[in-house]
Amino acid sequence: MATTLHFDGQFEMPLAVQTLASFREWALSDGFPETGRIDFVAGKIEVDMSPEKFISHGRLKTAMIRSLEELIDEQSLGYLVADSTRVTSSRGQVSSEPDLVFVAYDSLDSGKAKLIPSKQDPEDFVEIEGGPDLIVEIVSDSSVAKDTKDLPKAYFAAGVSEYWLADARGEELIFQMHCRDKNRFEPMVKDEEGYQHSAVLNCGYRLSRTRDQRGHWRFRLERKS
Repeated sequence: MATTLHFDGQFEMPLAVQTLASFREWALSDGFPETGRIDFVAGKIEVDMSPEKFISHGRLKTAMIRSLEELIDEQSLGYLVADSTRVTSSRGQVSSEPDLVFVAYDSLDSGKAKLIPSKQDPEDFVEIEGGPDLIVEIVSDSSVAKDTKDLPKAYFAAGVSEYWLADARGEELIFQMHCRDKNRFEPMVKDEEGYQHSAVLNCGYRLSRTRDQRGHWRFRLERKS
């Protein structure tokens, strides 16, 4: 009897992985793939092994990291991490690796979120459990439905305070910040200059892009206090 599922020869997933608890155990094991993005969202396992696009994903993410880390470091607000940091919530029935995650010191102190230590190195961590303060997802061709429908619901249930969505694939640059309403995330209103105000970071942000010397897009996440 088969005990694993094969994904195009790239990796194997144990058939026993059907719940959040079993997925979480697999995700923290040595048998979990080191590449690709594999998320558990509301009972479904989402597998994306496609390469990250250089401009519309990689360069955009770098610009956002640079801008956010500057403020977070200046004000000693907490931790900003990217890519392979896993966020898990039993309330949200989600275990994912967002493009960017910010968790505030205050949230760690209050227990809203906690860092799960590595078994190999107790001074390091392998996972954020609970509801971080901010999650950013950058849309790719293979993640549209997940980023715009499935993950926002899961992150809201998990207690995430703000959800930001960026999409640089088309002719129009899309950047929408969302805050918590009673039952779901709601889009934030832009001011006359195009800034949206983050209560988490206590400032406004807008995303812009211009062509660089080689004709490729250069992104800038602008901040207004």
